Amino acid sequence: MRKLEITIPVRVYAYDELDEARRKLIDRAKEATGGSYAPYSNFNVGAAIELATGEIVTGANQENAAFSSGTCAERSACFSAGALHKGVPMRRIAIAAYTAGAFQRKPISPCGACRQALLEYETAQGSPMEVLLYGSDEVYVLPSVAATLPLCFTEF
Repeated sequence: MRKLEITIPVRVYAYDELDEARRKLIDRAKEATGGSYAPYSNFNVGAAIELATGEIVTGANQENAAFSSGTCAERSACFSAGALHKGVPMRRIAIAAYTAGAFQRKPISPCGACRQALLEYETAQGSPMEVLLYGSDEVYVLPSVAATLPLCFTEF
């Protein structure tokens, strides 16, 4: 037997420490929370994906009384980017959440289904997609979607 230890590289920044491009992407994710339809959870999530062309595609969570019929902001954004910009690599994604009149103080991370969906795009494009997780107190920056999903399933 041998022991396998997995570490996840996360850099922690204050919003003001980020460069202009990353702040812009986070701002778009924060704006995208306004497109959320969350009458059940009141947890509004926005995602913004920067494409290799520099264009930004956004998405927001959409709930439904049949809970499994809704979708998360991250999948909303990546499916839109994949459909409207087929073959254009996704450079980075920013995610923000707004609830009870304020943005979350601590960063939130994508659910497992979103991580797997994003990972499939990252794997298919053959290059990492940086992940920015926004919290008003701090921002987590991860080098790739794969870093959010240790022991991920990538063989298709």
